[in-house]
Amino acid sequence: MERTIGIAIGIPQPWGAELDAARASTGDPLAALIPSHVTLLGPTMLAVSADLDRRIDELLERVAADNAPFAIQLRGTGTFRPVSQVVFVALAAGIVECERLADAIRTGPLARELAHPYHPHVTVGHDVPAPALDDVFERMADYTARFEVDHFTRYQHNGDGRWQPVRDYPLGG
Repeated sequence: MERTIGIAIGIPQPWGAELDAARASTGDPLAALIPSHVTLLGPTMLAVSADLDRRIDELLERVAADNAPFAIQLRGTGTFRPVSQVVFVALAAGIVECERLADAIRTGPLARELAHPYHPHVTVGHDVPAPALDDVFERMADYTARFEVDHFTRYQHNGDGRWQPVRDYPLGG
């Protein structure tokens, strides 16, 4: 038996609701199921195993303890088009810290190869018609937000399309 997990930094309020609304405005059917976040480990299929969960928790606890809290500054928009039909809000600060976390998380029981280089961002449009992507790209071009990151979260896909938080891992021990 398998399940799908992911590791992410959730976007705190009020910015999470603003970014969720921007994504929903594109007509993206997944907008209501995927809260705004910065991905550290994308969807990963794993066996259901108490031993594996213990090893994952040990890894994530160690990674979190070894990294201090930091600030993320969101500013402006970017896109992965034409490679993938994604528009995102870009990170202007916190990039190196996210890269460090993502690299450390993708080790041990969570080791995996990436299909594309890691690029921290917050998706606001995904696989919707080009006019909707163009619109959200323009509307969010001046978006800015700054917040402190003091933890990351392990999520599990629950079968109805929703990502449910499983556990938070506080930074800095």
